[in-house]
This record gives sequence, C-alpha cells and structure tokens, in this order.
Amino acid sequence: MSRGSLDRRFRATSASAQLSPLKLAGTALYIAAWPTLLFVIAGDGRWLEGWLFTAWYAGLCTTVIVWLYRKDPALLAERYRQPGSGGQKGGDRVMVYAIVAGFTAWIGVMPLDARRFGWTPSFPLAVQGVGWALLLTSAFLLFRSFHDNTFLSPLVRVQTERKQRVVSTGVYGFVRHPMYFGAILMFVGTPLLLGSLVGLGVAAGMILLLAIRIVAEERVLVAELEGYSEYRKKVRYRLLPFLW
Repeated sequence: MSRGSLDRRFRATSASAQLSPLKLAGTALYIAAWPTLLFVIAGDGRWLEGWLFTAWYAGLCTTVIVWLYRKDPALLAERYRQPGSGGQKGGDRVMVYAIVAGFTAWIGVMPLDARRFGWTPSFPLAVQGVGWALLLTSAFLLFRSFHDNTFLSPLVRVQTERKQRVVSTGVYGFVRHPMYFGAILMFVGTPLLLGSLVGLGVAAGMILLLAIRIVAEERVLVAELEGYSEYRKKVRYRLLPFLW
C-alpha cells in the first residue's frame, strides 16, 4: 500500500473517531427538531405538504450524513466544526448566527401562515408542483456539493491543515457556489410547496444573506487559496447561471 493511501486511511480513521455515537445521536435529534417544530407550530399532524417537506428534509440529511460517514469522514468531522474555530473570520461568525436565526424564522413562519392562521390563500396544485420540483433539484445540488468537494466547510476559512485546493469539477464546474444555489432552491421551493407567501418573503432575506456571505467568502478565497482567481475566470457565475 502506498504512503498516500496510508495517510488517507489514517485521516479517515482519525475523523471517524471524533464522531462518537452520542454526537451522531445528537445530530439525529437536531434533524428531527426542525420538522417537529414545523408541525407543533402548524397544530395539524395531518398536513400533507408538511409531511412531504419532512420526508424531503429528513431523507436528504440522512443520505448526506450516512454517505459522508462512509466515504468522507474527514469532511463530516469538518461539518461539526464550531463557529469561531479553525481561523474563521470574525465577520463570518456573525453571519453564521444570522443565517441560523433566519432559518429558524423561515421554518417558524410558514406553518403559521399556511396552516394555523391561513394568511395566504391556498396555492394552485401546479404552483405546489413547481415547489416540489425545486426541492428535488435542490436535493441533487446539495448532495453533489458534498460529493464533489471534500473541503465544504460550514465556516469561511482555508483548511491549510487538510491541504485545501480548488475544486472545479462536478457541480463546481457549473457555478462557483452550488451548495448555496441548492439552498436558494430550498428556500423558494418549500414555501411554494407549503403555500406561504410570508415564507417567500423570509426566503428573500435569506437569499440576500447568502449573497453577502458569498462576496465576503470569495475575498478570503482569492487572498488565501492558491488557484481561486483562475477558477473564477473559468467558472464565471457565483450562484445563478447567466445572472450572477
């Protein structure tokens, strides 16, 4: 066996060792918490659209975590990194908390709007179908982002300890930030499926937050990651093909 293979196996084993059963159980509870919050606020356990979103969300999260645990434990360990660690920039730490707060508001307002109080009139079935299609596309982009980029940290930082390099293949040959693109499709598709105009309004705020973070993140990558300037010339669009 080559030295490189031994090093990769050692890093994978070390990363797996950090992921205790207790931590994985905590992750399962965290995943379950968001759909639970959705239904508690809705006050209706028979909400079909809510169950469709729950199946999508839980299925995607479980698939990604199981795949990373088996195929890329080093990235899974990186995804557990806490804000403020690993050389994360101070401004990005604030941004992480803002995104979490926005996501919580987004999850909370949709069942209030679509189910408990009915502020938004029911959407046509065709509109809900578009929402479901956006969610399916989102799932593909999100999974492939993890699949194609082993350096997909939740924090804006350059992973020198992992010898980070530019990834330009797979979905990263399409746009420079495919995970954010997938997240935007989720933020738009979910309120279309659930029937919430208020949720779309919160989604607009979340998209703005992601756009601001992308600009700040690219400043760091251009300054600190070798080859990123050339990658920007090769893949022109940050987030939305043919637009930005």
